[in-house]
Amino acid sequence: MTQSVPKKLNSFSKAMLYTQKIAAGIAAVMEGFYLIFRHQMYKEPNNPKNTRYVQHFCRRMCQVFNVDIQIHGNIPREPALWVSNHISWIDIPVVGSAARVFFLAKAEIENWPVVGKLAKGGGTLFIKRGSGDSVRIREQIAEFLSEDIPVLFFPEATTTDGTKVKKIYGRILGAAIEAKQPIQICLICYVNREGKLDTIAPFVGDISFMDHVKAVLEMPKVIAHIKAFPAIQTEGHTVESITELVQTTMQNGLAELQAEVLKP
Repeated sequence: MTQSVPKKLNSFSKAMLYTQKIAAGIAAVMEGFYLIFRHQMYKEPNNPKNTRYVQHFCRRMCQVFNVDIQIHGNIPREPALWVSNHISWIDIPVVGSAARVFFLAKAEIENWPVVGKLAKGGGTLFIKRGSGDSVRIREQIAEFLSEDIPVLFFPEATTTDGTKVKKIYGRILGAAIEAKQPIQICLICYVNREGKLDTIAPFVGDISFMDHVKAVLEMPKVIAHIKAFPAIQTEGHTVESITELVQTTMQNGLAELQAEVLKP
C-alpha cells in the first residue's frame, strides 16, 4: 500500500500538468485569434507586417509545448524563400519563433477545425500534394517573393527522426529563381536533457496526430536548436542545379549543427 501512494501522486501530478498545458494551449489559440482580428490580419493575410504577430504566436506555442529555442548565429530579415528540414508539426512554431516568415502546408490543414482557420488567418499557403497544384503554388510564391513576402516550406515533403535529411523535392524552389530571390536554409535539431537527439518530438511512425500532441504536452523540456546558413543566390541556376545545391547544403549543415549541439 505504501508503495502505491507515490505512484498515485505521480499520476496525479502528471494529470495536473497535462491539464495546465491544455489550458495554456487554449489560451494561446484564443490569443492567436485575437491577434488576427485585433490587427485585421484576415484582410491582408500575407502582408509582411503580419509576420511579427505570427512570430509572437509561435513563441507562445513553444512555451506551451515546453520547447526552448536556441538560435545559432543570426537569423536574416532579407526577403527569401526559406527551406528547413522537417521533423515534426512542432517545426512550424519553432521556426516561426526565430524567423518572420509565412508557411506552406498541406491542403488538408485548411479544413481542420480551429487550426485551419488560425493558419489561414496567419497567412499560411496550402498545397495539394501530387495534384499539379504545386505549379500554381510555385507561381503564387514567386509573386509573393517578388513583393518581398517571405515564405517557408519543407522540401522533404515528409517528417524524419531528425538524424538526417531525406531527398528533397525542388519544384517549388523554382519560385525563387523566377522571382530572382535567394533561398535561405535553416536547420532544426531537437535535443533532450541528456544532450541527445530527442525521440518524442519527431512525428514519425504509426502514432496518430492527437496521440503525438499528447506526448509532446507531456514530454520533458526540449531545446530546439536552429541555425541559418548563408543565403543561396539563385541567379544562373536551374531547378535541377539549385535542388542539388540545397540538398547538399542541408545534409552538410545538419551534420554541422548536430556536431555543435549533441554530446558525444
